[in-house]
Amino acid sequence: MENLSIQDLPPTGGLNHVQPPPGGPPQLPPQMFTTAAQLLDLTDKKLVLVLRDGRKLIGVLRSWDQFANLVLQDTIERTFVQDVYSDIVRGIYLVRGENVLLLGEIDLDKDDYIPERFRQVSAEEAHALTVKEAKDRKQVDKTKAKKLQSLGFEVEHTGEILF
Repeated sequence: MENLSIQDLPPTGGLNHVQPPPGGPPQLPPQMFTTAAQLLDLTDKKLVLVLRDGRKLIGVLRSWDQFANLVLQDTIERTFVQDVYSDIVRGIYLVRGENVLLLGEIDLDKDDYIPERFRQVSAEEAHALTVKEAKDRKQVDKTKAKKLQSLGFEVEHTGEILF
């Protein structure tokens, strides 16, 4: 895909070429898609998706629609915890477009490169570490909330409703 900006002039000539009114707002070139149509270039390519809930999916984009709902094939869910990671095979995966936080194409030359500090473990080990990390984080948050409350601050999400 071309790297275009709003300062680029639209192409001249052609049957579908329409000149913007003089002095009007700048127009995007027709080649610069701002919708789900930009996914056309990524079809049949290996992608990594980061979802709003933090999950990371790696798979081949097979189909998409106008809402950016995606169909991934040969999908794996990769979980990172501390210095380990695990892959869970998910197969064909349908992702609702509004849940996609980040999407990027994977460079196949660097696809198998995992930084040295990470080592692969089973999904069960990664899940156990995730649960332990969440429990530790909850305890730290609880301690911080008590400290803030003792200093006179109102702690968020305490479940109290004041009328």
